[in-house]
Amino acid sequence: MLTATSGAGTGAVARPLVPDDPGRSGSAGGWAELQWNFAGPYGVDAPDAWGNLVAAGAPGGQGVTVAVLDTGVAYPGGDESEPGSPDLDPDLLVPGYDFVGDDDDPFDRNGHGTHVASTIAERTGNGVGLTGLAYGVRLMPVRVLDNYGEGEPGAIARGVRYAVDHGAQVINLSLNFVSDPRPASVHDLADALAEAHDRGTLVVVGAGNRGEDSVAYPASAPDVLAVGATTDSGCLASYSDYGEGLDLVAPGGGGDAHADDPHCGLGRIGARVFQVTRAAAPYVGFDLAGYQGTSMAAPHVAATAALVIASGVLGEHPSPDAVADRLRATARDLGAPGPDPLYGWGLVNAAAATAPGAPHRP
Repeated sequence: MLTATSGAGTGAVARPLVPDDPGRSGSAGGWAELQWNFAGPYGVDAPDAWGNLVAAGAPGGQGVTVAVLDTGVAYPGGDESEPGSPDLDPDLLVPGYDFVGDDDDPFDRNGHGTHVASTIAERTGNGVGLTGLAYGVRLMPVRVLDNYGEGEPGAIARGVRYAVDHGAQVINLSLNFVSDPRPASVHDLADALAEAHDRGTLVVVGAGNRGEDSVAYPASAPDVLAVGATTDSGCLASYSDYGEGLDLVAPGGGGDAHADDPHCGLGRIGARVFQVTRAAAPYVGFDLAGYQGTSMAAPHVAATAALVIASGVLGEHPSPDAVADRLRATARDLGAPGPDPLYGWGLVNAAAATAPGAPHRP
């Protein structure tokens, strides 16, 4: 059970929370051995953030809706022939849509979307699997990528509009175009992203996995939050795109890029980001799977944004710009002092972002 103590006469006092999810070790609290991205030296400080949200009366981001636009989500009860993830809460799922198959069953048969969704909203403190950063949010699955992880700009645009129309306060896009698309082909998507911002929805996008000094589309679009990836040593990941327009970084796992930092260097291979998702073929069912990429980084920021909204530190109904500014102002500075092309404003810090009072950089 996740709890927080109260201070006599001073209101709720947050305490770090340590869930009992067993991870791979099978022992209570074993999640922390795998989830360096939440609780390690270069994680996002999930335990303190969880305590902040319990103290605020909105455990795990309760009351906020996050849409995951991806290969779908393997949600419980979503397919009679295939089981859903045992570590997603069916009571926190809201109706979504499949813009690939054009039906109301956005079930994931790839695993990518479920991994992303689990970083955001996996059940926490239930003695099963691993933990989710914003475990109390309502999760909206929207399928815009096919079973091979490929999708068209038009389907993504329709997914964005669907999420906004159905009350999503945060949208996660762990997807990019491999090469810069022709303006005509993404005109509708660009409009949809602008509309989402104007209607009060924050869109978070992975920066891309080309390792280039150029943020990939749609992370390069105006009015979205572009997220690069870091490793468990706090270095830019070797595959992560960077450069002008990068807002933040978050754990994505894998090997270090050489980033003019003495403790970073090409050749070092770090841990991946683990979550419960579909087991790799030929196995069936679900397993603790380690992925790497800016796809894994983006949901840390989307989840933290949801926690900020739920915490009330920005008042009721904060604008996307206010939430984005809070995330930037409370990020942990990495690399050169201040914002820079490699790390943007720094490593997202869920605890600092949700702490009451004026923002501070950890």
